[in-house]
Amino acid sequence: MAKETKKDLQDLTVEEKLKALYQLQTMLSEIDKIKTLRGELPLEVQDLEDEVAGLMTRIEKINSEINELKTVISTKKNEIEAAKVSVDKYRAQLDNVRNNREYDVLSKEIEFQTLEIELCEKRIKEYTQGITNKNEEIEKSSSLLEERKKDLEVKKTELEEIIAETKQEEEILREKTKNLEATIEPRLLQAFKRIRKNSRNGLGIVYVQRDACGGCFNKIPPQRQLDIRMRKKIIVCEYCGRIMIDPELAGIEQVQHLETKTKKEKQ
Repeated sequence: MAKETKKDLQDLTVEEKLKALYQLQTMLSEIDKIKTLRGELPLEVQDLEDEVAGLMTRIEKINSEINELKTVISTKKNEIEAAKVSVDKYRAQLDNVRNNREYDVLSKEIEFQTLEIELCEKRIKEYTQGITNKNEEIEKSSSLLEERKKDLEVKKTELEEIIAETKQEEEILREKTKNLEATIEPRLLQAFKRIRKNSRNGLGIVYVQRDACGGCFNKIPPQRQLDIRMRKKIIVCEYCGRIMIDPELAGIEQVQHLETKTKKEKQ
């Protein structure tokens, strides 16, 4: 069955291949229009989601830092209590010293422990101020987080509404493009998609307009125009690389003829 399908694709005429490609492009362009209708909303939603996640991570990190500071403060308080106990013990021993040497040693120990207490108290003040500063940061970040969450909710609602409006149409178009792609030779389809991807306006196949390529608008030699109208081989623009077809195959020559006729009648 697969061999028969492959054979059928190879047996298609160039005209049939070009017509299928142009129909495919028309459907893909409609899908692009739907995406354009959504505009920058998907990107805005993604940016807001990233910002919300970043703010939440930041708040968690600051909370963790605050807990670490509280732990350090608690440790410093314990060190102060231990130092006070040592000071009381050394002062009690001063009453029983036997010589100046012992007195000097105890005095130095009392002085050292007193300095330790002062240093711990200084560090506690610094860490307490640090906690205050970090709580202020959390408050600002939390306020900003709430704003961004509200913005995100609004943007998500807008996006969901647009998606709901266009979802069915897009699904139908995607199903049609899938079915149509199955009728196009894989190598030709791959080449078409590559050209379309590299094109700014997403057009991989264009029709001739006023003796010029409909993609880059460079002039096409008369013999090449004749070859395009003959539909015997796939012709690519030597300037932009797009596949070219004649207007009639694109179904618009009749429209152009009518426009010309109307202009003549007005004159």
